[in-house]
Amino acid sequence: MNAICYSHYGGPEQLTLANVPTPVLEPGHVLVRVKAASINSWDYDMLHARAFIMRVLNGFTRPKYRVLGCDVAGVVEATGQNCHHWQPGDEVFGDIASAGFGSFAEFVAVPEELLARKPAALSFRQAAALPQAGLLAIQGLRNRGEVKAGQRVLINGAGGGVGPIALTYAKSRGAHVTAVDRAEKFNFLRALGADELIDFTTTNYTQTGQRYDKILDVVAHRTAAEYRNALNPHGVFTMIGGSMGGLLLRMMMVEPLLSKFYNRKLGIMGYRVSREGLDELAHLLEAGVIQVPIDSTFPLAQTRAAFEHFISGTFKGKIVIDIEGNGTFANG
Repeated sequence: MNAICYSHYGGPEQLTLANVPTPVLEPGHVLVRVKAASINSWDYDMLHARAFIMRVLNGFTRPKYRVLGCDVAGVVEATGQNCHHWQPGDEVFGDIASAGFGSFAEFVAVPEELLARKPAALSFRQAAALPQAGLLAIQGLRNRGEVKAGQRVLINGAGGGVGPIALTYAKSRGAHVTAVDRAEKFNFLRALGADELIDFTTTNYTQTGQRYDKILDVVAHRTAAEYRNALNPHGVFTMIGGSMGGLLLRMMMVEPLLSKFYNRKLGIMGYRVSREGLDELAHLLEAGVIQVPIDSTFPLAQTRAAFEHFISGTFKGKIVIDIEGNGTFANG
């Protein structure tokens, strides 16, 4: 089968199209013929592995997972022993990062519990754009309590993959949403319902004097003190991406302890993948509660170009890899 592989850490230049063996099914796994996948920051983090934690997860000198890809949408080709939920021909989607990645390929074998049924109303591209970004957005906003009408919510990195889902979900709950990204994405964010906009290239949102009930930060890199300063009393700051160094460790180890003494809560979210969560995402998308804009699609052979577009930071929504099609680049 064809797959996008890498054998050394680095930039997109490390990605090559190769012919590799089709995965062998293990008990409890299903073989999925991949129709579409999408790029997440976790894929890029695993590719360049500049952070120590990435090398702990994926090998210190070279990657043990040679095929990246967290999000998958496709058709069940075969089932292994002890599989009870899926049959060949079922259309499925999911986040397979915890099973070793692998969706930038024509086939991938994954544990059956990581998959949910793709609604017929959703295209494979839509389904591939949804899992990880959607779960991060919804779980992040619900951290320490559901979004409530009238709350002031800020989303940093609002114009990327996670942000539009979070923005539209928060608006559906009646929140007042401030979106932070670069100015060239402002029209896009206004169309999604953003109430206020901040250009991160000129303004530090933690220093404006505004206070928020919930902050969802996709690209956090400032100090904990700055984030606490931007919260209302009893406000919640949730980090779901950004620094892989000291700030991440602080959010994992120090802030949970400090939260016992401070009304303002800071921390990271305990990310969970479940069939129930994926089913809810599909329902929210079908019902129009959330939107999952697709910035562009690339064929499998042009995955390197797709990563270069991702690194540019100019994308608005999700970047999809069309495994069987030709891809149609359509920025915006």
